[in-house]
Amino acid sequence: MKLPLIGGGRVLAPLEESAFAALMGFFFGGILLVVLGYNPILTYYYMFYGGLGSLSNVTDMLGNAAPLILTALTFAVGVRAGLFNIGAEGQVYVGAGGAIYASYYFLPAGIHLGFALVLAGAAGALMAVPTYLLKAYRGVNEVITTIMLNWTAYFGVLWVAIVLLADPARPEKTISVAPTSRFPDFLLGSVSTSALLFAIAVAAAFYVYLWLTPSGYELRSVGLNPEAARFSGINPRKPLLSALLLGGASAGLAGAVQVAGRTTPFALYTGLSNVLNYGYNGIGVALIGRNHPLGIIVAGLFFGTLQAGFSTVQLYARVPFEIIQVIEGIIIFTVAAPELYRRFRGSLKK
Repeated sequence: MKLPLIGGGRVLAPLEESAFAALMGFFFGGILLVVLGYNPILTYYYMFYGGLGSLSNVTDMLGNAAPLILTALTFAVGVRAGLFNIGAEGQVYVGAGGAIYASYYFLPAGIHLGFALVLAGAAGALMAVPTYLLKAYRGVNEVITTIMLNWTAYFGVLWVAIVLLADPARPEKTISVAPTSRFPDFLLGSVSTSALLFAIAVAAAFYVYLWLTPSGYELRSVGLNPEAARFSGINPRKPLLSALLLGGASAGLAGAVQVAGRTTPFALYTGLSNVLNYGYNGIGVALIGRNHPLGIIVAGLFFGTLQAGFSTVQLYARVPFEIIQVIEGIIIFTVAAPELYRRFRGSLKK
């Protein structure tokens, strides 16, 4: 493989470009660690050891990756349609609440999990409807509506978790997800479930939809050039609705994965602490994966590894959590920078 040339030579392939940018992010993060008086080699060692160093660490990494892949798909399908959809955070909340609510029904094992996933996906998709209506018929920017809906979902699900779904014996959490509506074990005797396989299957379905169906072609056409798509006879409202509903459903499924696919606690904490920030972190995963479903799978595993290693870094390298988050942000920025530059340069040419 030829080394990339700065200022000339062949254009880097997307995967190579992302890998190179991630390495640059680690490099700049290392400089920051040195300036602040921490050992970057030790920090990065424990960061990856925490995600890959043992079977327990790997299962933790897989558990982190599954919901991140699903929320990254929410953002990515929006970008493909020309949207900046940051509503996954609130949709995760309502999806988790829907999966918990499904436990009130007594159904056979396979059917019960499917029912919980349908409720979670439907709840997430429903949260996207106001964004579609305001965008399609009033021209309201989706960033404004999704931020407002995120907070609406947060306080709404918070109230439901405390008042309606709380566990009388343990008021700090909701009732547990019924055993029949949980994801089966990934490996017999393992603490990991098959939720990651489900997330990968959803990503594969998104790929098939976006690249192998007429509806997916229309969606991408509107995102690339809405005027050209309109002149070719494509109604822009249809791809807009598809992107928001599919994205909302995927984020809702992420909420279900977090409460029905993680061995602890198989419930929703009444402060929603075990579902917080998965929607926002999914944006970073989507950027690292170049908004492509297959790239998002790799990026989700990478991001899941970093998140699984955070506690190990704090414990053994003595690096504060806030500094680790800054390093994570640097990595995301360096990976996203080339694409942001191309978009900015393209807008200037227009």
